[in-house]
Amino acid sequence: MKLLDGKKVSIEIKEELKEKIRREKEKSGKVPGLGIIQIGHNEAASVYVQSQIKGSKALGIETYLYSFEDSVKEELVLQKIEELNQMEEIDGIILQLPLPEQINRSHILQAIDVNKDVDGFKTENIGRLHLGEEGFNPCTPEGVITLLKKYDIPIESKNVTIIGRSNIVGKPMLGLFINHNATVTICNSLTKNLKEHTQKADIIVVAVGKEKFLTADMIQEGAIVVDVGINRSIDEKIVGDVDFDEVSRKASYITPVPGGVGSMTVAMLFQNIWKAFIRNRRIMNGEENKGE
Repeated sequence: MKLLDGKKVSIEIKEELKEKIRREKEKSGKVPGLGIIQIGHNEAASVYVQSQIKGSKALGIETYLYSFEDSVKEELVLQKIEELNQMEEIDGIILQLPLPEQINRSHILQAIDVNKDVDGFKTENIGRLHLGEEGFNPCTPEGVITLLKKYDIPIESKNVTIIGRSNIVGKPMLGLFINHNATVTICNSLTKNLKEHTQKADIIVVAVGKEKFLTADMIQEGAIVVDVGINRSIDEKIVGDVDFDEVSRKASYITPVPGGVGSMTVAMLFQNIWKAFIRNRRIMNGEENKGE
Protein backbone atom coordinates (compact mmCIF):
# COMPACT_ATOMS: atom_id res chain seq x y z
CA MET A 1 0.00 0.00 0.00
CA LYS A 2 1.19 3.51 -0.87
CA LEU A 3 -0.22 6.72 0.49
CA LEU A 4 -1.59 9.29 -1.93
CA ASP A 5 -0.04 12.17 -0.01
CA GLY A 6 -2.25 15.15 -0.83
CA LYS A 7 -0.46 17.37 1.66
CA LYS A 8 2.89 16.84 -0.03
CA VAL A 9 1.49 17.37 -3.54
CA SER A 10 -0.45 20.46 -2.46
CA ILE A 11 2.72 22.03 -1.04
CA GLU A 12 4.47 21.46 -4.38
CA ILE A 13 1.58 23.04 -6.30
CA LYS A 14 1.42 26.04 -3.97
CA GLU A 15 5.17 26.62 -4.24
CA GLU A 16 4.87 26.66 -8.04
CA LEU A 17 1.99 29.15 -7.81
CA LYS A 18 3.90 31.32 -5.36
CA GLU A 19 6.78 31.59 -7.83
CA LYS A 20 4.44 32.42 -10.74
CA ILE A 21 2.76 35.15 -8.69
CA ARG A 22 6.12 36.55 -7.58
CA ARG A 23 7.31 36.77 -11.18
CA GLU A 24 4.06 38.37 -12.31
CA LYS A 25 4.28 40.99 -9.57
CA GLU A 26 7.84 41.84 -10.64
CA LYS A 27 6.77 42.09 -14.28
CA SER A 28 3.43 43.93 -14.07
CA GLY A 29 3.05 45.00 -10.45
CA LYS A 30 -0.23 43.07 -10.30
CA VAL A 31 -1.25 40.03 -8.26
CA PRO A 32 -4.42 37.89 -8.14
CA GLY A 33 -7.26 39.13 -5.93
CA LEU A 34 -9.82 36.98 -4.07
CA GLY A 35 -13.14 38.29 -2.76
CA ILE A 36 -14.66 36.27 0.10
CA ILE A 37 -18.31 36.73 1.08
CA GLN A 38 -19.26 35.55 4.56
CA ILE A 39 -22.76 35.87 5.99
CA GLY A 40 -23.26 35.44 9.72
CA HIS A 41 -20.92 34.41 12.51
CA ASN A 42 -20.56 30.64 12.22
CA GLU A 43 -17.43 29.83 14.24
CA ALA A 44 -16.22 26.96 12.05
CA ALA A 45 -16.78 29.04 8.91
CA SER A 46 -14.83 31.95 10.40
CA VAL A 47 -11.87 29.67 11.18
CA TYR A 48 -11.94 28.39 7.60
CA VAL A 49 -12.13 31.91 6.16
CA GLN A 50 -9.14 33.03 8.19
CA SER A 51 -7.27 29.95 6.98
CA GLN A 52 -8.09 30.91 3.38
CA ILE A 53 -6.87 34.46 3.96
CA LYS A 54 -3.64 33.25 5.57
CA GLY A 55 -3.00 30.74 2.77
CA SER A 56 -3.71 33.34 0.09
CA LYS A 57 -1.34 35.89 1.61
CA ALA A 58 1.41 33.27 1.83
CA LEU A 59 1.20 32.89 -1.96
CA GLY A 60 1.00 36.62 -2.64
CA ILE A 61 -2.76 36.68 -3.37
CA GLU A 62 -4.64 39.75 -2.13
CA THR A 63 -7.80 38.93 -0.19
CA TYR A 64 -10.88 41.05 0.39
CA LEU A 65 -13.36 39.88 3.04
CA TYR A 66 -16.95 41.13 2.89
CA SER A 67 -18.91 40.18 6.01
CA PHE A 68 -22.66 40.48 6.48
CA GLU A 69 -24.94 39.97 9.48
CA ASP A 70 -27.18 36.89 9.64
CA SER A 71 -30.20 39.12 9.03
CA VAL A 72 -28.93 40.65 5.76
CA LYS A 73 -31.36 40.76 2.85
CA GLU A 74 -30.48 38.78 -0.24
CA GLU A 75 -30.68 41.91 -2.39
CA LEU A 76 -27.77 43.51 -0.52
CA VAL A 77 -25.57 40.46 -1.05
CA LEU A 78 -26.46 40.40 -4.74
CA GLN A 79 -25.55 44.10 -5.00
CA LYS A 80 -22.15 43.39 -3.44
CA ILE A 81 -21.53 40.53 -5.88
CA GLU A 82 -22.33 42.81 -8.81
CA GLU A 83 -19.80 45.30 -7.44
CA LEU A 84 -17.16 42.58 -7.16
CA ASN A 85 -17.95 41.37 -10.68
CA GLN A 86 -16.98 44.84 -11.93
CA MET A 87 -13.84 45.32 -9.79
CA GLU A 88 -10.63 44.76 -11.77
CA GLU A 89 -8.64 43.88 -8.65
CA ILE A 90 -10.99 40.97 -7.84
CA ASP A 91 -10.25 37.88 -9.95
CA GLY A 92 -12.15 35.29 -7.94
CA ILE A 93 -15.23 35.34 -5.73
CA ILE A 94 -16.15 32.64 -3.22
CA LEU A 95 -19.24 32.31 -1.06
CA GLN A 96 -18.60 30.90 2.39
CA LEU A 97 -21.18 28.41 3.64
CA PRO A 98 -23.42 27.92 5.57
CA LEU A 99 -25.98 30.59 4.67
CA PRO A 100 -28.94 31.85 6.71
CA GLU A 101 -32.32 30.55 5.55
CA GLN A 102 -33.44 33.79 3.88
CA ILE A 103 -30.51 33.61 1.43
CA ASN A 104 -31.00 31.43 -1.65
CA ARG A 105 -27.65 29.74 -2.32
CA SER A 106 -28.38 29.22 -6.00
CA HIS A 107 -29.33 32.89 -6.53
CA ILE A 108 -26.03 34.02 -5.01
CA LEU A 109 -23.83 31.51 -6.85
CA GLN A 110 -25.43 32.20 -10.22
CA ALA A 111 -24.88 35.96 -9.75
CA ILE A 112 -21.09 35.49 -9.67
CA ASP A 113 -19.38 36.30 -12.98
CA VAL A 114 -18.50 33.04 -14.74
CA ASN A 115 -14.89 34.24 -15.08
CA LYS A 116 -14.64 34.80 -11.32
CA ASP A 117 -16.35 31.56 -10.22
CA VAL A 118 -13.22 30.00 -8.74
CA ASP A 119 -15.26 27.44 -6.75
CA GLY A 120 -16.55 26.11 -10.08
CA PHE A 121 -20.14 25.86 -8.82
CA LYS A 122 -21.86 28.11 -11.37
CA THR A 123 -24.12 26.35 -13.88
CA GLU A 124 -22.02 27.45 -16.88
CA ASN A 125 -18.83 26.01 -15.38
CA ILE A 126 -20.51 22.71 -14.48
CA GLY A 127 -21.81 22.56 -18.05
CA ARG A 128 -18.36 23.24 -19.47
CA LEU A 129 -16.93 20.46 -17.31
CA HIS A 130 -19.38 17.87 -18.62
CA LEU A 131 -18.82 19.01 -22.21
CA GLY A 132 -15.05 18.79 -21.73
CA GLU A 133 -14.63 22.52 -22.36
CA GLU A 134 -12.31 25.00 -20.66
CA GLY A 135 -13.69 26.43 -17.41
CA PHE A 136 -13.29 26.32 -13.64
CA ASN A 137 -13.78 22.83 -12.21
CA PRO A 138 -14.97 22.33 -8.61
CA CYS A 139 -11.90 22.11 -6.42
CA THR A 140 -12.38 18.74 -4.72
CA PRO A 141 -13.00 16.67 -7.88
CA GLU A 142 -10.19 18.49 -9.69
CA GLY A 143 -7.95 17.77 -6.70
CA VAL A 144 -8.70 14.05 -6.91
CA ILE A 145 -7.78 13.89 -10.61
CA THR A 146 -4.64 15.97 -10.07
CA LEU A 147 -3.53 13.73 -7.18
CA LEU A 148 -3.95 10.56 -9.26
CA LYS A 149 -1.97 12.11 -12.11
CA LYS A 150 0.84 13.22 -9.79
CA TYR A 151 1.28 9.58 -8.77
CA ASP A 152 1.17 8.45 -12.43
CA ILE A 153 -1.95 6.39 -11.80
CA PRO A 154 -3.66 5.57 -15.13
CA ILE A 155 -7.31 6.62 -15.40
CA GLU A 156 -8.08 5.75 -19.03
CA SER A 157 -10.04 2.47 -19.42
CA LYS A 158 -10.19 1.94 -15.65
CA ASN A 159 -13.40 0.96 -13.86
CA VAL A 160 -14.27 3.75 -11.44
CA THR A 161 -16.97 3.65 -8.77
CA ILE A 162 -18.03 6.89 -7.10
CA ILE A 163 -20.09 6.65 -3.92
CA GLY A 164 -22.01 9.89 -3.44
CA ARG A 165 -23.85 12.06 -5.96
CA SER A 166 -23.57 15.57 -4.52
CA ASN A 167 -23.34 18.61 -6.78
CA ILE A 168 -20.00 19.52 -5.18
CA VAL A 169 -18.22 16.15 -5.45
CA GLY A 170 -20.07 13.20 -6.94
CA LYS A 171 -21.62 14.68 -10.10
CA PRO A 172 -18.60 16.73 -11.25
CA MET A 173 -16.33 13.81 -10.32
CA LEU A 174 -18.35 11.68 -12.74
CA GLY A 175 -17.79 14.19 -15.54
CA LEU A 176 -14.06 14.47 -14.96
CA PHE A 177 -13.50 10.71 -14.96
CA ILE A 178 -15.56 10.34 -18.15
CA ASN A 179 -13.48 13.10 -19.75
CA HIS A 180 -10.41 11.02 -18.89
CA ASN A 181 -11.91 7.99 -20.67
CA ALA A 182 -12.73 5.94 -17.60
CA THR A 183 -15.76 3.65 -17.27
CA VAL A 184 -17.74 5.16 -14.40
CA THR A 185 -20.44 3.93 -12.03
CA ILE A 186 -21.96 6.45 -9.61
CA CYS A 187 -23.76 5.09 -6.56
CA ASN A 188 -25.99 6.62 -3.91
CA SER A 189 -27.96 5.72 -0.79
CA LEU A 190 -30.57 3.86 -2.90
CA THR A 191 -28.07 1.73 -4.85
CA LYS A 192 -28.83 -1.97 -4.52
CA ASN A 193 -25.98 -4.36 -3.78
CA LEU A 194 -23.37 -1.60 -3.48
CA LYS A 195 -20.64 -4.14 -2.83
CA GLU A 196 -21.11 -5.62 -6.31
CA HIS A 197 -20.13 -2.28 -7.80
CA THR A 198 -17.20 -1.51 -5.51
CA GLN A 199 -15.65 -4.97 -5.79
CA LYS A 200 -15.30 -4.51 -9.57
CA ALA A 201 -13.73 -1.07 -9.32
CA ASP A 202 -10.09 -0.26 -10.04
CA ILE A 203 -10.59 3.19 -8.48
CA ILE A 204 -13.12 3.99 -5.73
CA VAL A 205 -14.02 7.52 -4.64
CA VAL A 206 -16.05 7.76 -1.43
CA ALA A 207 -17.92 10.94 -0.47
CA VAL A 208 -20.84 10.10 1.80
CA GLY A 209 -19.97 11.61 5.19
CA LYS A 210 -20.11 8.38 7.23
CA GLU A 211 -17.18 7.10 9.27
CA LYS A 212 -15.84 3.67 8.19
CA PHE A 213 -18.47 3.42 5.44
CA LEU A 214 -16.11 1.64 3.02
CA THR A 215 -14.80 -1.59 4.51
CA ALA A 216 -12.14 -4.02 3.31
CA ASP A 217 -14.65 -6.63 2.09
CA MET A 218 -16.08 -4.04 -0.35
CA ILE A 219 -12.90 -3.66 -2.45
CA GLN A 220 -10.84 -5.89 -4.70
CA GLU A 221 -7.18 -6.56 -4.00
CA GLY A 222 -5.02 -3.71 -5.32
CA ALA A 223 -7.82 -1.17 -5.71
CA ILE A 224 -7.07 2.56 -5.50
CA VAL A 225 -9.16 4.22 -2.78
CA VAL A 226 -9.81 7.96 -2.59
CA ASP A 227 -11.47 9.13 0.63
CA VAL A 228 -13.25 12.48 0.31
CA GLY A 229 -15.10 12.21 3.62
CA ILE A 230 -14.44 14.42 6.64
CA ASN A 231 -16.02 13.24 9.89
CA ARG A 232 -15.34 13.70 13.57
CA SER A 233 -14.99 10.41 15.43
CA ILE A 234 -16.23 9.66 18.94
CA ASP A 235 -12.78 10.48 20.32
CA GLU A 236 -12.83 13.84 18.43
CA LYS A 237 -10.37 12.80 15.70
CA ILE A 238 -10.84 13.87 12.06
CA VAL A 239 -11.50 10.73 10.01
CA GLY A 240 -12.81 9.93 6.54
CA ASP A 241 -15.42 7.59 5.09
CA VAL A 242 -13.00 4.65 4.77
CA ASP A 243 -12.02 2.10 7.40
CA PHE A 244 -8.40 3.08 6.79
CA ASP A 245 -6.64 0.45 8.89
CA GLU A 246 -8.42 -2.47 7.23
CA VAL A 247 -8.81 -1.12 3.69
CA SER A 248 -5.17 -0.02 3.46
CA ARG A 249 -4.12 -3.67 3.75
CA LYS A 250 -5.84 -4.50 0.44
CA ALA A 251 -5.53 -1.22 -1.47
CA SER A 252 -2.53 -0.44 -3.69
CA TYR A 253 -2.97 3.31 -3.07
CA ILE A 254 -5.11 5.14 -0.52
CA THR A 255 -5.58 8.74 0.62
CA PRO A 256 -5.19 9.55 4.33
CA VAL A 257 -7.61 11.78 6.26
CA PRO A 258 -6.45 14.37 7.05
CA GLY A 259 -3.62 15.04 4.59
CA GLY A 260 -5.26 13.68 1.46
CA VAL A 261 -8.04 15.16 -0.65
CA GLY A 262 -8.69 18.08 1.70
CA SER A 263 -5.21 19.48 1.12
CA MET A 264 -5.70 19.12 -2.63
CA THR A 265 -9.01 20.99 -2.52
CA VAL A 266 -7.27 24.04 -1.05
CA ALA A 267 -4.47 23.86 -3.63
CA MET A 268 -6.99 23.66 -6.48
CA LEU A 269 -8.77 26.77 -5.19
CA PHE A 270 -5.51 28.72 -5.37
CA GLN A 271 -4.83 27.25 -8.80
CA ASN A 272 -8.26 28.42 -9.99
CA ILE A 273 -7.57 31.91 -8.62
CA TRP A 274 -4.34 32.08 -10.64
CA LYS A 275 -6.17 30.79 -13.71
CA ALA A 276 -8.87 33.46 -13.20
CA PHE A 277 -6.21 36.16 -12.84
CA ILE A 278 -4.59 35.19 -16.16
CA ARG A 279 -7.95 34.92 -17.94
CA ASN A 280 -9.28 38.21 -16.59
CA ARG A 281 -6.11 40.06 -17.62
CA ARG A 282 -6.54 38.69 -21.14
CA ILE A 283 -10.20 39.71 -21.25
CA MET A 284 -9.22 43.23 -20.21
CA ASN A 285 -6.60 43.27 -22.98
CA GLY A 286 -8.96 41.80 -25.56
CA GLU A 287 -6.95 38.57 -25.78
CA GLU A 288 -9.45 36.11 -24.26
CA ASN A 289 -9.22 33.70 -27.18
CA LYS A 290 -5.49 33.12 -26.86
CA GLY A 291 -4.20 29.99 -25.13
CA GLU A 292 -2.24 30.00 -21.87
